[in-house]
Amino acid sequence: MATQTVTIPETMQACQMVEFNKPHRIRTIPAPQPSELRPFEVLIKVAVPSLCHSDLEYMKGTFPIALPVTASHEGTGTVVATGNDVTRFKPGDRVLAGQTFGRCGECDVCQGPEPNRHYCEKREPMMSVGGRNGAFQEYLVIDGREASPIPDKMSFVTAAPLACAGMTVWRAIKNAGLEPGEWLGIIGSGGGLGHLGIQFAKKVFGLKVVGVDARDEGLALSREAGADLVVDARQGKDAVAKEVKEATGKGVHAVLELSGHPSAAENGTAITKNHGRFVQVAIADKLPIPVLEMIFKDLHVLSSFMASQQETEAMLNAFVEHDIHLENNVFNGLAEIPKAVEMAQKAQYRGKACFIVDKEAVGLQPGDGRV
Repeated sequence: MATQTVTIPETMQACQMVEFNKPHRIRTIPAPQPSELRPFEVLIKVAVPSLCHSDLEYMKGTFPIALPVTASHEGTGTVVATGNDVTRFKPGDRVLAGQTFGRCGECDVCQGPEPNRHYCEKREPMMSVGGRNGAFQEYLVIDGREASPIPDKMSFVTAAPLACAGMTVWRAIKNAGLEPGEWLGIIGSGGGLGHLGIQFAKKVFGLKVVGVDARDEGLALSREAGADLVVDARQGKDAVAKEVKEATGKGVHAVLELSGHPSAAENGTAITKNHGRFVQVAIADKLPIPVLEMIFKDLHVLSSFMASQQETEAMLNAFVEHDIHLENNVFNGLAEIPKAVEMAQKAQYRGKACFIVDKEAVGLQPGDGRV
């Protein structure tokens, strides 16, 4: 029998994708119940979810998603019930929802190195895709084996965007495999992942950073985040490459592609030195990599996807310890999600957007001085 401390209502409010290329809708749907929890599952009362750039791609129908489905894979909340096998969390705990769900635990991936276990091929669908509801609702079932405790000095408002943006760019920097003092390029440096990546790269990993963006607000945020060099992508590939090579010598040692724009790979490979690494992170339907440049420069093309539980918790601790700043736009309630999505589509705000769903929990939590 599940351990619980509160009575869950039969229905709840949710902000769902109902049709592709159409605005999200606020709907009343059945609320998950403690009696329905599997042994490894945890039921949380959602405090603050966040909007991810990938949500905009899902809206376009870029990926086959069963509709209707509650959007958002960036969620935080308070535990209200736990399955029988959950020992790490108890009702009242503040948690960051992990995106991975239902790993088999038996395959060679699950039995292999911890940082790769979220690639389990037998895992169940993640939040907001494959029919599993995401965090834009009042109550949410998460996998207790993948969730992470939120540090005491971190608020829900700060934690929510880190459930994807923070952990994803953290792992991508690690996958770049650089040594302190080397140069990292970030394409899309003024976005949600980008401005976090600049700070992690410099403050935690000791790297020098080139930020590349094509928006005035993105360029400004890249500078504020501390990039050593900020380059405007709108001047064209050749000018971008010239400016970067003049500053770095021969180019960056590795580049993270965070924007998903068709020209991003072209700019990324152009600024990378011979034998460097190109790490694709952004979700995109196609990736037009310049093959000749890749071959003649002996570039190593990699990808990076989310992060494991241990990597996520290392990121959360580093965020607090190194005083990382999150550019965040706070909205009140699920009803404001369609407005925020439209603003994101028009690039009308900087950084991330999150939504206060449980006002009581947010009001009672420890503050962290940044929200």
